[in-house]
Amino acid sequence: MTAAQRSGWFERLRGWAKHVKRDVYAVYFAARDRRTPWYAKALAFTIAAYALSPIDLIPDFIPVLGYLDEIILLPLGIMLVVRMIPPEVMAEHREKATAMEDRPTSRGAAIAIVVIWVSALAFTVWYFWPSR
Repeated sequence: MTAAQRSGWFERLRGWAKHVKRDVYAVYFAARDRRTPWYAKALAFTIAAYALSPIDLIPDFIPVLGYLDEIILLPLGIMLVVRMIPPEVMAEHREKATAMEDRPTSRGAAIAIVVIWVSALAFTVWYFWPSR
């Protein structure tokens, strides 16, 4: 495989990942829309819960296979939910998700959150540190 072929393949993979990321936001918005069917909302909630759950179908400590569910199952689940949502609702929320991606991120908010977590951790260590 030539360098140009590898580059083209990588760019297609990158574009696909960007579309999946946009669809994650769009599904989140669509799940809160009253025009979305209840079964699509239920599946969207289930996929989100699985993605955020510390319990995986294939444990992450297994080399290569551990991340297979995140790489394959979650995008497939998202694509299934997208197919369940009416096209006009999904198109509307894809536009909203695309607009949201273009907004700048707040570094000040990120710093504030990190400071809060570090402070909470420091307080916890100080409180439970054995004082003999």
